[in-house]
Amino acid sequence: MDADRESIVRLVGLLAPGGSVFVQEQAAGTLRYLCCDNARAKALVRECGGVAALVALVAPGGSAPVQVQFQAASVLCSLCTDSAQNRDAVRASGGVAALARLLAPGGRPAAVREQAAAALRAVCTDNARNCDSLADCGGVAALVALLAPGGPAAVHEAGAAALQSLLAGSARIRDGFAIRGAAAALVALLAPSNTGAVHERAAGALQSLCSGSAQNQQSVALCGGAAALVALLAPGNSGAVREQAAGALASLCSGSARNQDSVRACGGAAALVALLAPGNTGAVRGQAAGALASLCSGSARNQDSVRACGGAAALVGLLAPGGSAAVRGQAAGALASLCRGNVESKAGVRACRGAAALVALLAPGECAAVHEAAAAALRNLCADSARGCDSVSACGGAAALVALLAPSGSAAMHEAAAAALRSLCASPRGRRAVRARRGVRALERSLARHGPAAVPSAAAALSELAPRRGRPPCCGCTPADVCGCLCALLCTLLCVGLFLAIVGLLVHAIVMVAMGKGGSEDAGDD
Repeated sequence: MDADRESIVRLVGLLAPGGSVFVQEQAAGTLRYLCCDNARAKALVRECGGVAALVALVAPGGSAPVQVQFQAASVLCSLCTDSAQNRDAVRASGGVAALARLLAPGGRPAAVREQAAAALRAVCTDNARNCDSLADCGGVAALVALLAPGGPAAVHEAGAAALQSLLAGSARIRDGFAIRGAAAALVALLAPSNTGAVHERAAGALQSLCSGSAQNQQSVALCGGAAALVALLAPGNSGAVREQAAGALASLCSGSARNQDSVRACGGAAALVALLAPGNTGAVRGQAAGALASLCSGSARNQDSVRACGGAAALVGLLAPGGSAAVRGQAAGALASLCRGNVESKAGVRACRGAAALVALLAPGECAAVHEAAAAALRNLCADSARGCDSVSACGGAAALVALLAPSGSAAMHEAAAAALRSLCASPRGRRAVRARRGVRALERSLARHGPAAVPSAAAALSELAPRRGRPPCCGCTPADVCGCLCALLCTLLCVGLFLAIVGLLVHAIVMVAMGKGGSEDAGDD
């Protein structure tokens, strides 16, 4: 059905208070149908005063019956999906507080509370002001209350989805007092008795809850969140559930050594490596790689566990062309985490031809995020490893990294490339390769363009490449160094020759003196 202004005006007029309940319900249902995936219809409803009329219907103090409230909330949900202007209009009309009040039990059917939660999710998505408005009117605590045990699965799903949106969009809510009870409630929803849809939404909310919050990470861990999330990685669950669980584990382990150990103890390393298999979707494999990056970061035991499960080969396999750029970037990030400071992991990645695969990611066709992740992985692969440097040099890594220092590159890109070049220059072969590709000039230009504060690794790499008087020529010195060494050698040879000449003259003089004495004695005898 096509939407036109006249039809919209007529339908909005039928929502006025005092009208027939049946007419209001039908008008709201028709508006929801018209607005579904129709940006023009959504704009017309807003311009014709439909947002204010719908908010009046969901207001708890109004006279609209529950079935009309349900329909009005569903229209608001549709209106705000993918429409920033309608979200602002709902807030301006008092819709955030009105929908929050519908969450309270108060004799309302579960379907109304479910629809109110769904509408709040749409209203608050990517809108910090709406999130703050909901927090101010007590809506966060009301959403947490929806997760209480014994409620319908649909209500649990809608409440968890709304919390996921809120937590992702507002640090204030994520760190606020009202969210304190959410950890236990969300972990409880991960129980096997709940549906897959509930598992998916609860895991997504836990991911947002733990993101950047050490306190929330601790709360989730104390509630048994690590074991519950690892259990969701099992093959019997849907791809969407495993994807969200892996994302939640990544947030739970980020920067937390205790949680990293807990996940490993629950078998999380093997479960995450299993998700890298080709039979899983790209989204699942990418989230699993991201979780492995968090799991291995700064943890030698976890690096060893992932390597023992075949993680190095599986991650290198994700770097192959044909997959999504996001997956390749996440896999490169995981390899960077796996190789950092771990000799065995570096050897494992080299054995899987990981150096060549990572260098291939530096090709011009890849996006900047993949370039930076690959450069970070190459940096850690080469760090304190002559074999790693030689492998990367043999694959053309020096030329590829120097190419990233092009003037069009960002400061972050230049810093990532310079850091990798600095590690590469720790070996004689690496230094020769970088110099041969005019790396010195590229680093100097990067330093001049972005400054030492933005690209400190450029200065460090130049220091590695600078001539050193103590180096023998075989170590990759510049021609100037070689000339210096030759001059020193010639001087040494001249000194040795002069010394030998003097010694020879002295010996000759002694011999001549001795011969003169002998001649005098012979003459006396005659």
